[in-house]
Amino acid sequence: MKKTTAIIPVSRFTHAKTRLSPTLTALERENLLKSMLMDVIGVLKERIDNVVVISSDEDVLNYVKGMGVISLIEKGETDLNGALMQAVEYCSEFSDQVLVVPSDVPLMKSEHVDNIIKMGEKYELVIAPAKGGGTNALLCPVKGMEMKFGKCSFFEHIKKAEAKNWPYAIYDSFYMSLDVNTAEDLGEIMLHGIDTETRKFLKSSGLEVRANHGKERLHIKRGTEK
Repeated sequence: MKKTTAIIPVSRFTHAKTRLSPTLTALERENLLKSMLMDVIGVLKERIDNVVVISSDEDVLNYVKGMGVISLIEKGETDLNGALMQAVEYCSEFSDQVLVVPSDVPLMKSEHVDNIIKMGEKYELVIAPAKGGGTNALLCPVKGMEMKFGKCSFFEHIKKAEAKNWPYAIYDSFYMSLDVNTAEDLGEIMLHGIDTETRKFLKSSGLEVRANHGKERLHIKRGTEK
């Protein structure tokens, strides 16, 4: 059986989810990221022994102390993919494959992890697409894979697999496809994120969700708003 390590890249808390600034304060955005990270770590730790959190932010690495993860500080000035390649190189010493999951996929469940790992017994690469064409989970070997997270990364990762003649599978799940970038995404978590720390935080912040018939399907407002 292949030995798997999970990798979670985490941006600086102070840079957390700036696109949500019309809805959440800077402190709320930071606490949102902390809640989502707690959910993602909790699910991965249920199914995978080794979970690596990599970040350039010492505050992030201090936050995850005591959560049973390996903290890895980014080396030098790099981008997301550079940081991930550092983490993959680190994991290659004791793993056959890695499961990369962003920190903002709070609806992920343990059965999703189980299903992806099981598919990895047959396929070299398993990918769970994000709703905007990105990648919300990537299971791949520690050798020979180049990370392409970013715009339309779902297609870029498939291109890499095809170029190497690797058999690959797509794990298509609504819960795995939802990462958090917009107020409407927050609404989806309010609806579907039962028992998650993220939903608890959003409700404690006084946010409410209601159906909307305009451009966005869900509308988020404060409980004090009319």
